[in-house]
Amino acid sequence: MNDRAEPSAGKAPDTTIFSLLHAAHALEDRVEAALQNAGLSTPKFSVLSALVAAGEPLSLSELASRLSCVRSNMTQLVDRLESEELVRRVDDPKDRRIVKASITDAGRERQEAGAERIEQLHQDFAASVKAEDRAALGRLLTVLE
Repeated sequence: MNDRAEPSAGKAPDTTIFSLLHAAHALEDRVEAALQNAGLSTPKFSVLSALVAAGEPLSLSELASRLSCVRSNMTQLVDRLESEELVRRVDDPKDRRIVKASITDAGRERQEAGAERIEQLHQDFAASVKAEDRAALGRLLTVLE
């Protein structure tokens, strides 16, 4: 017997997928708002977080790879971060052809402020959703991977 749900005549279609999409957009809006309070966008926060996690300057190619984006987008993003003095470009001492992004003290402070706001979102979510419901959501989301 097949365990998949079969469409039934006269029965409303399952809208779970659309509900998940709606929830994802709502969550994305909350993340963006929280990061905006720290003066960041999600992409900028991601780059700063990757640099903090690495503990050393990273090439733009490495950043693009770690964040699953194309190199040209990373170049533009690092340009914006550099104009805000959150990162600076540094030469690779082993290969002068390679330029790396290095987080500045201001960038580290901004990343930390963003991380605090994201942590608050996690705490708010945990406080408003029961542990067993979060576990059920986790199981549901593994189906999508």
